[in-house]
Amino acid sequence: MKSLKIFNFTLLLLFLFSNTVFSQEAENPVTEKALQNEILKMDSLFFNVAFNKCDLTLYKKIMSPDIEFYDDRSGLNTSFDVEIASFKDRCSRPFAVTRQLVSATVHVLGDYGAVEIGVHEFYEDGKKVQRGKFIIIWERKDGSWIIKRTVSYDHEPV
Repeated sequence: MKSLKIFNFTLLLLFLFSNTVFSQEAENPVTEKALQNEILKMDSLFFNVAFNKCDLTLYKKIMSPDIEFYDDRSGLNTSFDVEIASFKDRCSRPFAVTRQLVSATVHVLGDYGAVEIGVHEFYEDGKKVQRGKFIIIWERKDGSWIIKRTVSYDHEPV
C-alpha cells in the first residue's frame, strides 16, 4: 500500500513537472533572441526602407489598416488614410526627413505578437533635429509582421 502511494505521488509529480515544461515550450516557441532579430529586421524594413526612402507600397504593407498611432505632438490617429496622407505630405517636402533607431528591446506578447520599446532620432537632410521614445505593438498575421499600435512620445529637439 505504501509503495502504491509513493508510485501515485511520483506519477503526480511527473505529470505536474511535464505539464509545466510542455506549456512553457508551447507558449514560447520562438526564442527571445530570434524574436528580437525578426522585429528589428521589420523595424529596419519599415523605417530604413519604407519611411526613409518614401516607399509607399511597403509602408502600406507593414502598417495595419486599423492602425492606432498615439503621438505626443499630434495626439491620436486611428485613420489609415490620414496616416497615408501624412506619409505623402512628408515625402513631398523639399527636404528629406529620416528616422534612425538608437536602441530597442523586444518582448513577446503571448501568441499575438511582440512589443518593441526604444529610442529613435529624426533627421532633416542628414541633420539631427529630434529625439524621442516609442512603443510599437507588432501583430503576427498570416505569417507576416504588421504594426498594429504605436506610441511615439517624449520628443525633444536636439
